[in-house]
Amino acid sequence: MASAKQPKEKDPLDIVHQNAIHVETVKKENRSQKLYTKFSINPYKKFHVHTDKPTSSSTQDNVTDSAFIKALHDARLEPTKKYRYPQTESQEIGWISTPLIVSDRSDRRVNWPRQNSEITKYMDAAWRLKEQTQNLG
Repeated sequence: MASAKQPKEKDPLDIVHQNAIHVETVKKENRSQKLYTKFSINPYKKFHVHTDKPTSSSTQDNVTDSAFIKALHDARLEPTKKYRYPQTESQEIGWISTPLIVSDRSDRRVNWPRQNSEITKYMDAAWRLKEQTQNLG
């Protein structure tokens, strides 16, 4: 019978080896990280401004940043003003909302304005009278 090989036991790591492993891990992490030093508020995320406490006596001067305010206004525009083309499939419906032809109200072929006859004028007056009596009573 073949004898089963016994796994070789490892020597416990001493502090020097553990420190070397830690230093190598930190170097690998630092290679893939980037240091950001400029921070700003995301204009596409809604945020709420809270007022000061009523008992506080200190008032802060509101310093307005025109670029930040412009970014906030641009973030709240409708998609047709923000983007040149639709960004999703659902935006494609209704993206072009301008009419294909100019509407001409004087063209009788395509425009049929409301016309009142004697009967429709009488019924309009009757309905108005009925509404007035219901509102009074």
